[in-house]
Amino acid sequence: MIESILRLSIERRGIMLMLIFLVLGMGIFSYQKLPIDAVPDITNVQVQINTQAPGYSPLETEQRITFVVETALAGLPDLSYTRSLSRYGLSQVTAVFDEGTDLYFARNLINTRLGAIKSQLPEGLEPEMGPIATGLGEIYMYTLRAKQNAMQKNGEPYNAMALREIHDWIVKPQLALVKGITEVNAIGGYVKQYHVNPEPQKMLNFDIGLSDIHRALERNNTNQGAGFVERNGQQILVRSQGQLQTLSDIENVVIKRINTVPVAVKDIGSVAIGKELRTGAATQEGEETVLGTAMMLVGENSRAVAQSVAKKVKDIQSSLPDGIVIEPVYDRTLLVDKAIETVQKNLVEGALLVIVILFILLGNIRAALITAAVIPLAMLATITGMVNTGVSANLMSLGALDFGLIVDGAVIIVENCIRRLSESQKRTGGVLPLKERLELVFQATNEVIRPSLFGVLIITVVYIPLFSLTGVEGKMFQPMAATVIMALIAAMLFSITIVPAAVAMFMGGKVSEKESFIIVAAKSAYRPIIHLALKLRWIVLVGSVVLVVGSFWLATRLGSEFVPQLDEGDIALHAMRIPGTGIEQAVAMQKTLESTLMEYKQVLTVFAKTGTAEVATDAMPPNVTDTFVMLKPRAQWPDPNLSKADFVETLERDLQAVTGNNYEFTQPIQMRFNELISGVRADLGIKVFGDDLTTLVASANDILTVLQSIDGVADARLEQVDDIPIFTINPKLVELARYGLDVADLQEWLASAIGGNTAGLIFEGDRRFELLVRFDEGIRTDLDAIGSTPIITSDGEFVPLSEVATLAYSSVPNQISRENGKRRVVVTANVRERDLGSFVDEAKIKITEQVSLPAGYWLDYGGTFEQLESASQRLAIVVPATLFLILVLLVVVFGSFRDALIIFTGVPLALTGGIFALWMRDMPLSISAGVGFIALSGIAVLNGLVMLSFIKQRVLETGDLINSIVDGAITRLRPVLMTALVASLGFIPMALNVGTGAEVQRPLATVVIGGIISSTILTLVVLPILYRMMHSKLTRV
Repeated sequence: MIESILRLSIERRGIMLMLIFLVLGMGIFSYQKLPIDAVPDITNVQVQINTQAPGYSPLETEQRITFVVETALAGLPDLSYTRSLSRYGLSQVTAVFDEGTDLYFARNLINTRLGAIKSQLPEGLEPEMGPIATGLGEIYMYTLRAKQNAMQKNGEPYNAMALREIHDWIVKPQLALVKGITEVNAIGGYVKQYHVNPEPQKMLNFDIGLSDIHRALERNNTNQGAGFVERNGQQILVRSQGQLQTLSDIENVVIKRINTVPVAVKDIGSVAIGKELRTGAATQEGEETVLGTAMMLVGENSRAVAQSVAKKVKDIQSSLPDGIVIEPVYDRTLLVDKAIETVQKNLVEGALLVIVILFILLGNIRAALITAAVIPLAMLATITGMVNTGVSANLMSLGALDFGLIVDGAVIIVENCIRRLSESQKRTGGVLPLKERLELVFQATNEVIRPSLFGVLIITVVYIPLFSLTGVEGKMFQPMAATVIMALIAAMLFSITIVPAAVAMFMGGKVSEKESFIIVAAKSAYRPIIHLALKLRWIVLVGSVVLVVGSFWLATRLGSEFVPQLDEGDIALHAMRIPGTGIEQAVAMQKTLESTLMEYKQVLTVFAKTGTAEVATDAMPPNVTDTFVMLKPRAQWPDPNLSKADFVETLERDLQAVTGNNYEFTQPIQMRFNELISGVRADLGIKVFGDDLTTLVASANDILTVLQSIDGVADARLEQVDDIPIFTINPKLVELARYGLDVADLQEWLASAIGGNTAGLIFEGDRRFELLVRFDEGIRTDLDAIGSTPIITSDGEFVPLSEVATLAYSSVPNQISRENGKRRVVVTANVRERDLGSFVDEAKIKITEQVSLPAGYWLDYGGTFEQLESASQRLAIVVPATLFLILVLLVVVFGSFRDALIIFTGVPLALTGGIFALWMRDMPLSISAGVGFIALSGIAVLNGLVMLSFIKQRVLETGDLINSIVDGAITRLRPVLMTALVASLGFIPMALNVGTGAEVQRPLATVVIGGIISSTILTLVVLPILYRMMHSKLTRV
C-alpha cells in the first residue's frame, strides 16, 4: 500500500503539490476559529449552590440550609464529593462531579433536587446555582468612577450609590448581551433603596405598630386594571393608577385615621433614599468604586470573548452620563497575547534553527527547502486538527511541538534521495533522464520509508500514555499529547506524498551532495573514538552503568513539583483582618493599604474586592479582601533586572508596617484555580476533619506550629474560624405570653425594625428599587438603648423590648467549612524556594511525630500537592508500560529480542542526560519534565534504530563484525547527528526563553536537550560495543 502511494505521489506529482494549497486554505481558515488561551482550563466539573440567608448566624446557616442542601445532593449520579461553607447570611455548597460529566446535565440534576427540598428550608430562602463558568471565567474587570467635578442631575456630586445605579441599569444590561458572557457580577457602591424610618416615640403617640406601616404601604402601592369599554367604536382601557413614584407620594400614604384625622407616614417618621446593608465593597487606588466582572460561559474562547467585552466597554462609554468613566482594570487578552507570543517566538526560532541546520548538513539548498516546507504545512494541518477536536492553543498544548522531530521523517527521505541521485549522476557522468530520475526517487524513498515511518510511530506511541492522565493533570497534558500526535501524523503523511512529489519535481538538473565540514570533522574525530571504545569496551560499559545509576540517584535529590508556576505578570494579594471586622472598617484599612502600594514605581494600578459580591462566586467575609496589584511592563521598572519574586519579597517585608492586616501573595488565575479545584487557596492545604469545632481548631493550631518550623514555608496560617461578636435578643416566653405575644411576633418585629423588611417596589421607568421599612440608623445601631424600644402587644398596648426579651452580647464561629458532610478546618501554606514534594514529605513525617489527633479526627492533604501526587502515581504505572510497548515494537521490527534490547539501552542513557540537565539548571522534577522524559525515550530509540539497522545490514553483507560495526557507525553518523541536532535545536528557544509562560515549558525542553546530547554520545559509543559483545560469536576467524 505504501509503495502504491509513493508511486502515485511521484507520477502525479503536480496534483500532489496542489494539495499544498488545500492544506494552506484549510489551515488559514481554521486558524481564524482556533480558540486561544494562556493555559488550559483545568477546573473540575462543579456547580456552586448559593443561598442568601440574611440574619442567620454561621451555626444556624449550617444547621438549617447547608446540611439540608448537602443531604439532598447525596447519591447524585457521577457526584465526586461536596464541600460547603456556612457564613453569616450565606450558605455555599459546591458539588464536584467526575471528569467527563456534562455540566448542563449536572445542573439539571441539582435543580430537580433543589426543587424537592424547598419545603424543608426556612420560608423565603431560595438556593441558586452559580454562573455557568469556570476558574478561567473572570476574563475582564472594569471600574466605574466619576471625574473630579462631575455632577448628577440634582446638582450633587456622584456618590457610591449613584455609580452603582449607573452600573446596574446602564452598563450591566449591555454587557450581559455580549456573546459568550454568562454573568456580569458587580461589587461596590450601594444598591439604592427607598427607606421609611419610623420613630418609636411617634409610633407610640399614634398607637401605630410596624405591621400597620407595612400594610398601609403594600395596599397603597398598586395599579389595577378594570378591563376596557367601547365608546364610539373606540376601545378605551380602564385603569386605576395608585403606584407610588416619589418620596412625597410615600410620605403621604395614610396609615390610620384617628377621629377622622388621617395619620400619614410623614407624621410618624421620615422617608429618604437609603443604602442597602451591603456585604461587599470595591476600591481602586485608595478610593471607593464600583467593580464589575464579566464572566465567560464555560467552553468559550477567552481571547475572543475578552476582546468582544473590551469593544463593548468602549461603546458603553458613550451611553454613560457626562463625567462618568468606565475603565478596564484586568483584561485576560493581555496575558493570553503575552503567552502566545512566547509560544510563537519558540516555534519560529526553533523552525529557523532547524532550517539552518538542514542547509548546513544536507549541503543542498533545494533539498533543505523541500524538507523545511514540511514545517509550516504540518503546523497548519495541526491547527485544522485542533479546531476539529476542540483543543485550544495555549502554553501547554503547543508546549511540546518540536519542528526537529516533525521533519525527522522528511530528513531521512530527502537525505537518501540526494545521496542516490548524486551517486547515480557521478556514475553516469550526466543528468538522468526524467523516467530514470523518477524511478530512482521512488527506490530511494522506498528504501527508507519503513524505518522512517516506524521512527515516527514510536515517537507517536510514547505520547499515547498521556491520555491516561485524569483530573487536572489530564486537562493539562492531554491537549499537549493530542497536538504532538496530530503534528507527527501530518508530517508522516506529507513525507509519503508531498515530499517525494517535490523531490521528483524540483530535484532535476545537476544534484550535488557535498558533506558539510561539521560532518567531515565529526567523522574524522569519531573513527579513533570508536576504535578505542571497542578496545576498552568493559571500561566504557562500566562507566556508562555508573553514569546511569548515578543519575537515578541524583533524580531522588532533585525534589518534585506539579508544574512550574506560570508567571502571570501581576500579583493577587489576599489581605485578612481580625474576624468580626465590619465592612466599612475593612474598606478604610484597604484604602490605606492601596495608597501604600501605589507608592511603588513598579505598580500600574491597584483594585480590590472586599467581602462578597452580588453573585457569591467567591464567598468572602467582610474582613477579607482580594487585592489585585497590576504591574507595569518590566522595561518601565526603576530596576528592570529586579525579578518579580524579589519584588514580592520586598512587598511582604514593607507591608508588615501597614497594621491590622495579614497577607497571602499569589496570582489572579492561580488563586481562583487553587480555590475552585480543592477549596484551598494555597500550594498545600492540610484538612483536619472531626465534629467539635473547638477540638478541630486546637489540633489545627498544633499542625500550624509544626508547619512553621519547616524550611521553605510561606504564608502558613489557619483558616479564619475565630469567633465573631453577635448581639442576642432571646425571648422570655412567660412575659411574652402575659402580653399576648409569641416568639414569632417578637422576631418579626425585630427583623423589620433592625434589619428592615420590604414593603414593595418603587419603579422609575424600567428601573426598580426596594421600599424598605426599618428604624433610623441612629436607633438601630444604638444597641445599648434598643432595650427601651416599644413593641406593640396583641391588645394594642406597648411594652419595652427589655421586658419581653433578654439582651446580651455573645459570639459564634466566623465560618463553618464542611467536606462530604463532615466539618473541617484547613491549615494552608505556600512553598517558596523549595520544591513542593520534599516539603510535603517532611511535613507529613513531622506532623505524624509531633501531633496526636483525638479519636474520630483525621487528616487529609490537599491543594496543588493533590495533583502532584495523583499525576505521579499515574505516571509510575504509565511510563513503564510505555517503555514495555516500545520494547515490544522493536522486537516485532527486528524479530530479535537481543537486538531490541541493544536499541532499548538508549532509553536509560537518554534519561541520564535529562536528569543531569535538570540538576545543572537547578530545576526540580515536575510533570512537565516527566513529559520531556516520555518524548525523550522515543527519540533515543530512533537514534539506535537508524544505526543498528545499518550495522546489521553490513554484517549480513560482509560477515565481518568489527569492520561492519565501524563502517556502519561512521556511515550512519550523519543521519544520527542530523536527527539529534534538529530535534535538540528545535527545543533550544523553549529552554532559554524568559517570556510569559516560558517557565512552564522550560523543564520539558531542558530534559529533551540534555537527554538527546547524552543519548547521541552514548549511542554512538555504547551501542556498537553492546552489538559486538552480544554478537561476538559471528566474528570470522
